Amino acid sequence: MLNIADTLHRWCRAARPFALATVVGVHGSAPLPTGTSVAVDPDGNAIGSISGGCVEGAVYELCRQVLEEGGAPRRAWFGYSDDDAFAVGLTCGGELDVLVQRVDPAAQPHLAAAFDEARRGRPTAVAQVVDGPEELLGRTLCVLGDADAAHGTLDAGALDRTVTAQAVALLRAGRTARVEIGGDADTCPEKLSVLVHVHASRPRLLIFGAVDFAAALCRIGHFLGYRVTVCDARPVFATAARFPEADEVVVDWPHRYLERTRVDARTAICVLTHDAKFDIPLLRLALDLPVGYVGAMGSRRTHDERLRRLREAGVPEARLARLRSPIGLDLGARTPEETAVSITAEIISHAHHATGLPLSHGTGPIHGPLVRHQADGRSTPHPAARVGVDR
Repeated sequence: MLNIADTLHRWCRAARPFALATVVGVHGSAPLPTGTSVAVDPDGNAIGSISGGCVEGAVYELCRQVLEEGGAPRRAWFGYSDDDAFAVGLTCGGELDVLVQRVDPAAQPHLAAAFDEARRGRPTAVAQVVDGPEELLGRTLCVLGDADAAHGTLDAGALDRTVTAQAVALLRAGRTARVEIGGDADTCPEKLSVLVHVHASRPRLLIFGAVDFAAALCRIGHFLGYRVTVCDARPVFATAARFPEADEVVVDWPHRYLERTRVDARTAICVLTHDAKFDIPLLRLALDLPVGYVGAMGSRRTHDERLRRLREAGVPEARLARLRSPIGLDLGARTPEETAVSITAEIISHAHHATGLPLSHGTGPIHGPLVRHQADGRSTPHPAARVGVDR
């Protein structure tokens, strides 16, 4: 739902009820991930997409129906049918599990605050009950910013505390996911499935070395949604004028800056200096930090020499194995722009545990890694080729 936070915030401020259709499970290949939503207001205005166009018409009509009739949330499954290629379904062959509910902003006032935080780009988590007792289905609570306190309530007790802890953990990890809760006397006697929607702050791309390749990497990093920092010890090169797409340009020794800046598991570090006096202290520190990616530019000869120096500096083999060098995927890149594509392609591949091979060389769902990371907790998928509504 946070993919359409701007519009939902306006509707909440105007106290306009709306129907919300949310992807709560993905099986096989699907165009958009778990947590993506479509919303429809009383005038028939629609915002968002859950399938890239395949099933939007059917979802829209179901939203209108739920908004007019009210009642308990409804469930719909959209898949592909070989028996009827013209049926409403996903042409990609996957299957979507969709929850459709009526949302009254007056009954859940905390949602307006969550949507406001998300549209401002601030860290936000919304925990939505997607399976469980009917009286809880569709209910939400929110975690805003770095606070551990929740806004909204499910039971004003142990369940709130458990769901809040899950939401805080996923917010810090920057990941939307579905979690199973309850089934015990201490938390909740009935099992619940809760989808935690997360809008995290932008991941960081730290570029060390104010070179031409850095300028191109800034541009593509900005395009991909990273918060981009360029750092170099040479003030004549590290200027905002040379890197207009960077969010910040820092003049400092790279390792000193890395020591004091904030990083996390989504941070990507790219070392483009290929100068030992900068590289070795920087990489020695970077490989010891809980970041998502560390890559260094240079020839294979430079890489071998760099490894030798890092070993002499006491870096263990397990840490050296984290280093992506020479940096980037083998695309035949020559220009700074092509090299930037090569580097960011490797960052994306590494983040999703993908192979980096051409899709035409593989088999099976093309969004396999996405399904693995956002598995919805069901032990078996819904029957293939099913398209319908569970009332």
